[in-house]
Amino acid sequence: MTKQTKRIKAWTGDRTNALPFGEAIKLVKDNARAKFDETVEISVNLGVDPRHADQQVRGVVNLPSGTGRDVRVAVFAKDAKADEARAAGAEHVGAEDLYEKINGGFMDFDRVIASPDMMALVGRLGKVLGPRGLMPNPKVGTVTPNVAQAVKDAKGGAVEFRVEKAGIVHAGIGKASFAQDALEANVKAMVDALVRARPSGAKGTYVKQISLSSTMGPGVKVDPASLGA
Repeated sequence: MTKQTKRIKAWTGDRTNALPFGEAIKLVKDNARAKFDETVEISVNLGVDPRHADQQVRGVVNLPSGTGRDVRVAVFAKDAKADEARAAGAEHVGAEDLYEKINGGFMDFDRVIASPDMMALVGRLGKVLGPRGLMPNPKVGTVTPNVAQAVKDAKGGAVEFRVEKAGIVHAGIGKASFAQDALEANVKAMVDALVRARPSGAKGTYVKQISLSSTMGPGVKVDPASLGA
């Protein structure tokens, strides 16, 4: 049996039963005692088999309270659209020059956005960006003619989600320092987005289990019914 650390033993509150999401958030916040501002994370076990094309779950959600982290954005665009991306706050903007940097190993960014005319170039970086989940995709709004808005969304709290092989979606939804109602709004937005993204091939119970945790803490079970799921 795995030995419990002092941090885990010091946890207070009910972690064994599925709690209303407000109580679960409070429990996670109360026990986030690390010396840094811990990220609050959500894990949702969905009733899908991602091996089938009609059971893929992928999308983007704009968290109303933001993520609490500084998202570094790289944008593939030219001319006026490149200027718009820079004005919106993108850290790295370019075309062939940006391609050469990334192909050479530069990865100092968290999100990649591209205008449609740049995808022939960006597609050549598939083996570099794809495994890291950074490849621009029109389904999540990262391939768009409106690059300025995409940059603003990325920096304002837009979170991409994609189901993993085990049928689980995992995402950061804020910081432990956030107010209770701010985290509640983010959790609700994330779960609502997952429900809207339910694929046609999903049968039976769709949202099977939800848990919340902080960076250094164990998971707390959430009652899906308390989120309307």
